[in-house]
Amino acid sequence: MIQLDILSDPICPWCYIGKTLLDRALAERPDHPFTMQWHPFQLNPDMPRDGMDRRAYLEGKFGGKKQAVEVYGRIAEAGEASGLTMDLGAIERTPNTLDAHRLVHWAGIEAKQNIVYDALFDAYFNEGRDIGDRDVLADIADSAGLDAAAIRRLLDSDNDLDDIRARDAHARERGVTGVPTFIVADQHVVPGAQQPELWIKLIDEINEQLEGTA
Repeated sequence: MIQLDILSDPICPWCYIGKTLLDRALAERPDHPFTMQWHPFQLNPDMPRDGMDRRAYLEGKFGGKKQAVEVYGRIAEAGEASGLTMDLGAIERTPNTLDAHRLVHWAGIEAKQNIVYDALFDAYFNEGRDIGDRDVLADIADSAGLDAAAIRRLLDSDNDLDDIRARDAHARERGVTGVPTFIVADQHVVPGAQQPELWIKLIDEINEQLEGTA
């Protein structure tokens, strides 16, 4: 198997779009060689722990309401083109995603990172839920087949907080400035939300190389 490391943030719409396009390619190539692992990257590492009002966040980030509307108009168009119908208007708060990244980390112990990431994306972009809220995260854990009570106890502790922060910092030290960022076999970087055709081409090339060395 070939390791596919994915640096992502569950409040990043391009990460949602990128995963959707990747999943489409993997469905086309069920013999793909990838084993996937998700890694933390906070778009807003300085976000208050309780998050902040969504409108205030967007207008502050993009320099005003008009610019924010334009940016998210393009995101909505890209989402629709990839088959997603995100309800961006339902999002009331932009959360701090540190706890969400902890949940993804713990899901990895039980090989359920993909399931949890799908649930986080769906909760945030389609249902407008606050994925910085620990009750919401425990509910997502339960829906993914994890022990919700155990996850809630972990969330109420400081377990793995320093590890998540350190991994986020390490990604930045390696030159990652945005997500999604895909790293193939710890060597080749594929930045951004790529179309299925690129992934299919890459999968075919890797499979041919693996067959040649078998």
